[in-house]
Amino acid sequence: MSSPSHDIEFALFDTTLGACAIAWNNAGICRLLLPEENNTAMLGKLAQLPARPHDKSVPRYVITAIEYIVRQLAGEMAPPYNAKLNPCGVSPFRMRVYHALQQVPAGTTVSYGELAALAGSPGAARAVGSAMANNPWPLLVPCHRVLAAGGKLGGFTAHGGVATKRRLLKLEGVNMCLEHSARSPVKRATPSPARPGGPRPLPYDAVAATRKLRRADRTLARWMTRVGPITMQLKPKRTVFAALAEAIVYQQLTTKAARAIYARVKKHLARKRILRANDIAGMGVEPLRTLGLSRAKARALLDLAEKTQARKLPTRAALLRMTDAEIVTHLSAVRGVGPWTVHMFLMFQLGRPDVLASGDYALRKGLGVVLQRDDVPSPAEFEAYGKRWRPFRSAASWYLWQILELCG
Repeated sequence: MSSPSHDIEFALFDTTLGACAIAWNNAGICRLLLPEENNTAMLGKLAQLPARPHDKSVPRYVITAIEYIVRQLAGEMAPPYNAKLNPCGVSPFRMRVYHALQQVPAGTTVSYGELAALAGSPGAARAVGSAMANNPWPLLVPCHRVLAAGGKLGGFTAHGGVATKRRLLKLEGVNMCLEHSARSPVKRATPSPARPGGPRPLPYDAVAATRKLRRADRTLARWMTRVGPITMQLKPKRTVFAALAEAIVYQQLTTKAARAIYARVKKHLARKRILRANDIAGMGVEPLRTLGLSRAKARALLDLAEKTQARKLPTRAALLRMTDAEIVTHLSAVRGVGPWTVHMFLMFQLGRPDVLASGDYALRKGLGVVLQRDDVPSPAEFEAYGKRWRPFRSAASWYLWQILELCG
């Protein structure tokens, strides 16, 4: 049962896009209204609830939501945030969709079909579209990150329509061209690259990342000019297992040696074109060692296969709903998979924009070159210096690798 309408209060607050309104009662946030054409239009929307101006202290969870929205509209790449929402009048299916969408990070987009799968209802793309059109909590439930098939913008019910949607996406580093076509995303996010294929573009705007880094770090900027534009691309594997298996094989080896060993493993074990957990599970350590793997790597691959078969390894869809820190925790539970391996997974498989692998010696050495140091910065020094590169520390890392390569 819904609370009496007179229990609903609202507050107006300023953002860089204009005045927004938030309405709530003791069960949670009832509505979030984006800026309207004028105050009269905004008050008209509030009257439909109906709601009254708040006359007592604003609850802490509402203040937190307001602060989150203000930061978001100022262009900050905030991590996923689960606001306290009042689900009254919203179907269980739509709430599942909204909760799944709350986990899609800023700078990332999903299609209606992908969101349906994330919500546990594959094939319900049309129903997801209806849920987006009737979203009571834009920004808190970021429906602007949902695109139609083929990368089209789709609709947007807030004032300004798709122009507002395009603007919100641009704030997060996703630029959309004016034409609503499959070619419209300039840097379209691909959060769930489940299909095989060649290299894919970054899911965040490399131009925006470069601009931010140049402003934040003038010393690095001089080196960035020498390196040139970002050419980093994603190389997604079919499965989380395949990506981690390859990463384990490649650890602490030259690229040439690792490529040869991994090709040998696939040739002798893969029953199909890609390596699967079933191809390895149940094997002993010694048969794997005959393929060129160390004892530690053989044990790591067996543990990875066992956890995959036992469904203890998160799927790609599950990983998309996690923060970077949560992914590090989950994947590091696999034997032989440490923070560095997970950081590389975040950067090159999922395309997360703000990853800083302080355990990477080459990155720290690259920073030493930039700062003209005779020694290599410690992980703690690297972390502290890298704060200025937020929210594009992945792009900064790419530049440091290129700088080190330039210097031989």
